[in-house]
Amino acid sequence: MRKFTIIFLLFLLILSGCSPDSNNNSKQARENSLNSDWKEITAKAKGTKVNFFMWGGDEGINRYIDEWVAPRIKEQYDIELKRYPMDATEFINKLMTEKRANKNSGDMDVLWVNGENFKTAKQEELLLGPFTSKLPNFKQYVDSNGKDIQYDFGFPTEGYEAPWGKVQFVFAYDSDKISNPPKSLAELQKWVKSNPGKFTYPAPPDFTGSAFIRHVLHEKSKNYEAYLNEYDESAIKTDGDLVWKELNELEPYLWREGKSYPQSLSQLEQLYKNGEVWMTMGYDEANASNLIKSGEFPKSTKTFVLDQGTLSNTHFLAIPYNAPNPNGALVLINSLLSPSAQLKKMELEYWGENMSLSVGRLSEEDKKIMDAIDRGPATLTQQELSSHRIPEINAEYVQWLERGWMKNVANE
Repeated sequence: MRKFTIIFLLFLLILSGCSPDSNNNSKQARENSLNSDWKEITAKAKGTKVNFFMWGGDEGINRYIDEWVAPRIKEQYDIELKRYPMDATEFINKLMTEKRANKNSGDMDVLWVNGENFKTAKQEELLLGPFTSKLPNFKQYVDSNGKDIQYDFGFPTEGYEAPWGKVQFVFAYDSDKISNPPKSLAELQKWVKSNPGKFTYPAPPDFTGSAFIRHVLHEKSKNYEAYLNEYDESAIKTDGDLVWKELNELEPYLWREGKSYPQSLSQLEQLYKNGEVWMTMGYDEANASNLIKSGEFPKSTKTFVLDQGTLSNTHFLAIPYNAPNPNGALVLINSLLSPSAQLKKMELEYWGENMSLSVGRLSEEDKKIMDAIDRGPATLTQQELSSHRIPEINAEYVQWLERGWMKNVANE
């Protein structure tokens, strides 16, 4: 009888730990973190653990977190940082499952998101709330009025995510084989027809291939700015026909006569490494320099942007609604927005990508450090890149283009 009573009491304790009151207390604690001052937030974060869920497909990025960020956040704030490699769609689905189950205490503190995944998370109320106004480094170094900060693929951020970095789409080519790279889509089409089989792009909805067809939209459209706003399918149909016409004219001259396409950027890069195609592309202005350094790309590789510009993409950090350690999450994100962390991220040793901070807000000393960073032989200057940036369009237009490509190009 005594044994049964003990078991029963243990059951009640477990049940009370999972009760709505317990969940509500956890929720209240997270909301309190958004109402606390920075001194109180850092004090509560001391001695805690932060779980960072992020894409883990790049070893340089992983080393940046494990070898540079983690030791410093431990030394400065006594925070243990644990990185969990997981694709954004996976942890968003995980959060949706937890939300449906009314699980108000989870295991994810910080998420690396942008685009459609952020939109889903915000619309489904999977995020903690607006927090960027709490971050000292955001207020000091980020241009909060920038469209690429206020909108994520045309969807308003409203402080629910903090910008971690920026990348810009560039084309890479072998300068031993191409002396004058095309500077417009009209020139590209002319070059492709003169060099059949030496160009292709990944099949949408691959991220890179999808971006390539958005560049076609940008050059064909007379009112590209309209696609930054709320989705209106009738607005894109005419321009869409121009996009399909351009891509279908290119198709017979592509690698394998357009009968098949690479399924990913990595497959396209492999074709370039093998010399099957003479040009590749992607959302990382320093990627070619990284691959030259590793010996994967020929030293003759260079990059270019189109005269009318190339897409610039900002990626972000967010905090889930049921984060077990919101104070630690805020401290980590603030640290990742520090000039020292952002400048280190620009180095080819780890990542090589552009910072999310406004250069004009940096100290003179930090500007000198930035100017001295060697971003590699194939990386364009910051001035060349920044003067050719174009914004991302609303995510629903992106999806419309991807569906349209399957119907009007792939299946034609």
